[in-house]
Amino acid sequence: MTQHPPTVTPKNEDSLGGFLFALSAYLLWGFLPLYMKALAHVPPQEIIAHRVLWSLPVAAVVLIVQGRTADLRRALRTPSMLKMGLVTALLISVNWGFYVWAIAAGFALDAALGYYINPLFSIFIGAVLLKEGLTGLQKAAVALAALAVVVLTVEAGKLPVVAMALMLTWGFYAYFKKQLPIGPNQGFTLEVLIMTPFALAYVIYAQITGTSHFLQGNPTDSWLLFGCGIVTAVPLMLYANGAKKLRLSTIGIMQYIAPTMIFLTAVFIFHEPFGTARMIAFPMIWAALVLYSVAMFRGRTRKPKAER
Repeated sequence: MTQHPPTVTPKNEDSLGGFLFALSAYLLWGFLPLYMKALAHVPPQEIIAHRVLWSLPVAAVVLIVQGRTADLRRALRTPSMLKMGLVTALLISVNWGFYVWAIAAGFALDAALGYYINPLFSIFIGAVLLKEGLTGLQKAAVALAALAVVVLTVEAGKLPVVAMALMLTWGFYAYFKKQLPIGPNQGFTLEVLIMTPFALAYVIYAQITGTSHFLQGNPTDSWLLFGCGIVTAVPLMLYANGAKKLRLSTIGIMQYIAPTMIFLTAVFIFHEPFGTARMIAFPMIWAALVLYSVAMFRGRTRKPKAER
């Protein structure tokens, strides 16, 4: 009878390597709106299809160099891993769709808002699903962020849909990614493999119907779509490696690096309107992040004393 190696539960702790991986990913994501804005005239679904297709060879090369292809084959034969891969693939594809559309349609500020709120949503997930205890300051931070969403909802007469969608999809993607019992690079490759048939079908359909922007006259579009594989795979694989070596709450705190860069890009480069409601809501969220950061550092300075 074939014996399978026992599933190793990821340690819920931080490491320097995880921090550096995650930091690199968030800095690269901070510059991503500039790249996606150059493709604003291309339909989001076509961009996502090329993100998937050209990410696959990048991810495959990494696995071959690392000698981890056997892990991927095992994942494809293990129903539980395949199901989890389906979940994370669905979440990340929906997240990409909302993000690409938001940048192209002039809602980069909404995208920044979603990723600002997401760290606090990660705190909530960590408390509810991973039993990470919350202090009074952390609870206040989550409440303040929720109040900021209320301010924006009242002003607009509806929920900030783009921001909420990005928050939910990325928050749960981070949670399920941490639970996926496979290496981070193998996990990402598994996700793009799952999405590849759908992406390839769309690309073929676009070519047949003449709606494709790839290899259709403008070489800049073709190169940018081809480059989607690099700008997608590299930061996501860096993030995946970091997420495996950091607490979910730490990943949550680091996540406001990218939205800060997106926020500055939206206001000073894309010149998106920054109305009264946003002038109130964004400082509330920044204050919430400060509260949580203070609480986190207090907890870390007290922990060694408790262990002595």
